[in-house]
Amino acid sequence: MSSPKALPRGAVPAPRLGDFTTDKRVLLLMGMAVVVGVLGVGSAWVLLKLIALCSNVAYYGRFTVENLPPSGTPFGWYVMFVPFVGCLIIGFMARYGSEKIRGHGIPEAIEAILIGKSRIQPKVAVLKPLSSAISIGTGGPFGAEGPIIMTGGAIGSLLAQLIHMTSSERKTLLVAGAAAGMTAIFGTPIAAILLAVELLLFEWKPRSFLPVAIASIVAAAVRPLIMTAAPIFPYAGGVTVSVPHVLAWAFMGIIAGVGSGLLTAFVYAVEDFFEKLPIHWMWWPALGGLIVGAGGLIEPDALGVGYINITHLLANSLTLQAVAMLLVVKVIIWSVALGSGTSGGVLAPLLIFGGAIGALVAPWLPPADPGFWALLGMAAMMGGTMRAPLTSSMFAMELTGNFQILLPVLTACLFAYGFTVLLLRRSILTEKIARHGVHITREYHVDEFDLVRADSIMTVEVDTLPASMTVADAITFFTTTDYRHASYPVLDETRQVVGQVTRADSLAWSLDKSHCESTLLEMLQDQDLMLGHPDEMVGRVADRMALSGVGRIPIVDRVDGRLLGLIARKDLMRVRALRLTEEDERTAYFRWRRSKARRVRKEKASV
Repeated sequence: MSSPKALPRGAVPAPRLGDFTTDKRVLLLMGMAVVVGVLGVGSAWVLLKLIALCSNVAYYGRFTVENLPPSGTPFGWYVMFVPFVGCLIIGFMARYGSEKIRGHGIPEAIEAILIGKSRIQPKVAVLKPLSSAISIGTGGPFGAEGPIIMTGGAIGSLLAQLIHMTSSERKTLLVAGAAAGMTAIFGTPIAAILLAVELLLFEWKPRSFLPVAIASIVAAAVRPLIMTAAPIFPYAGGVTVSVPHVLAWAFMGIIAGVGSGLLTAFVYAVEDFFEKLPIHWMWWPALGGLIVGAGGLIEPDALGVGYINITHLLANSLTLQAVAMLLVVKVIIWSVALGSGTSGGVLAPLLIFGGAIGALVAPWLPPADPGFWALLGMAAMMGGTMRAPLTSSMFAMELTGNFQILLPVLTACLFAYGFTVLLLRRSILTEKIARHGVHITREYHVDEFDLVRADSIMTVEVDTLPASMTVADAITFFTTTDYRHASYPVLDETRQVVGQVTRADSLAWSLDKSHCESTLLEMLQDQDLMLGHPDEMVGRVADRMALSGVGRIPIVDRVDGRLLGLIARKDLMRVRALRLTEEDERTAYFRWRRSKARRVRKEKASV
C-alpha cells in the first residue's frame, strides 16, 4: 500500500467542508450546561425567597418568606419611605460594591458578552441578586427575571472561568446560565432558548445553541422539584379567526409598538434628567425611591413584582378606571426607578403595561374571550420593546399554557416589532449599551467569505520573481524598477512557490552586503511559507492573512504546488463589495409593456 504523498511546503490539508464548524468540544459544553441549569434554578429560588423576605420585613415587620403583597401593609402612610431606604442601600452597594449591579440585567449581560470577554466577577454574582431582592422587596416596581438572567449568566461565566476556555465558549455558558434563570423564574424553557438566540448569543451555531438548550431543558426538569410546575398565569380562552379579528390583532401590535416607543423615550428622558443633577449617582436611586413611595400611596398594587396584576388583567377582573390608574402609576414609578439606576427587571412590568393597554382598548375591538386583548397587549409590548417577536410569542404561550393563541400573538408581536424597528434606532436594551459607547447590530447574516471559493476571486495573472535571481538583482528591482506590489511570489523552474520577497526584505539586504551573490532560493529556504489553495473557502484564507499580517497569499495546486493565482486584500474587498451591491442595487427584470397608443400620448404630452 503506497503512503500518501507529502504536501508541498506551506500547503495546508484539504478542508473538511460542511454545514457547521462545531467539533466534539461541544460535548464538554453540554455537560457543563447541565450543572449550569441546576444552579440556575437554585439561584432563582434563592432570589424569590430573598425578595419575599425583604418585602415582609419592610412592609409587615415579619421575618418570613410568605408571599405577602406590599398593598396589605398595616403600617399606614409612612411606608412611602420604605422604597427610599431600600434604594439608598442599593446606591451604597453600587458605589462601594460594584457599579454593574445597577440596571435591569439584560444590557449588562450583553455588555459582558461583547466587551468583557464573557467574564463576570464573583461579587457581581452575589451583589446583583441581593440588590435586586432589596429593591423589589422594598417596593421597587420591577420583575425578578432581569436580575436572575444576570445572576444565571454570572454562574455560567464563573464556571467557565474555572477551566481553560475561549471567550466564545465562556459566552455560551454565560448565556446558558441566563436561559436557565429565565426558565426557572417563569417556567418558559422554549422562550428562554429563543431569548438567547434573539438577544444574547449574537450567532447561530450548534456550539452555542445546544448547551443553551440543554441548560433550559434541565432547568425546566428541575424547577418542579422546588417550585410550581403549572403555568404561572393560566389562560383558557379561545381564539376567533376572522378578517376583523386579524386586523384587530395587527392594530393591537401597532398600539403596543407606539407604547414601546413612548416608554423607551420616557425611561431615557428620566435617565438624562438624573445625569444633569449636581450630585453623585450613588444618591440617584434614593431620589427615585421617593417617587416610588409616593406612587405606592396612590396605587399600592403598582409596587413590587406585581404578578397578581397580570392575573387580574388576564381574568378581566379590573374596572377600566382601575386599569388606567395602574398603568399610569406603574409607568411613572418604573421609569423613574429604572432611570435612576435601581436594580430590577423589565419583563414583568412590560407584561403589565401591555396588558393594561390591551384591556383599555378592548371595548373598541371585536368581541373575544375575557382577557384576550390584554394577553395580546402583553406579548406585543414585550415583542416591540425588546425587539424579540419570537421570544415574546412563545413566552405568552408558555406563561399561559395556551397554545391556541399562537397565531394572534405572533401577529401582534410582528406588527409591534416592525413598528418599533422603523420608529426607533435602538431598543430599551441596546440604548443603554450605546450610551456606554458600544454600538451593536441586531441583524445577522452568513459571512460572505464562507460562501466563496478562493479560485473564484484570485488574480490569475500574477507578477512573480524567479528563484534564481540574486539578492543584488532583487535590491535593484525594488529600488530602480517601477514595481507595483509590496511583495512578490518567488518561483522555481517548476513554478512552485519557494517564498515571497517584500520591499522590506530588499531594504534589509541592502544594509548587509554579505548576501549579494546569494539567490532568492537560498535566502528563502527557511521562510515560513503561507499558501492557499483553490478549493478553500475565502474565509479560511482571510483568517490566515489576518492572523499573520500577510497582505498577499499565493494560491497553489494542492498536489504539485504549482502557482495558480494570488489573493490580495483588494480581492477580499471585492467579495464585500458584491454583498453591498446585492443589498443596494435595484433592478427590474420584468417590465410591463406599454401599448403603442399610450406611448404616443405620453410623447405628445411631453412635447
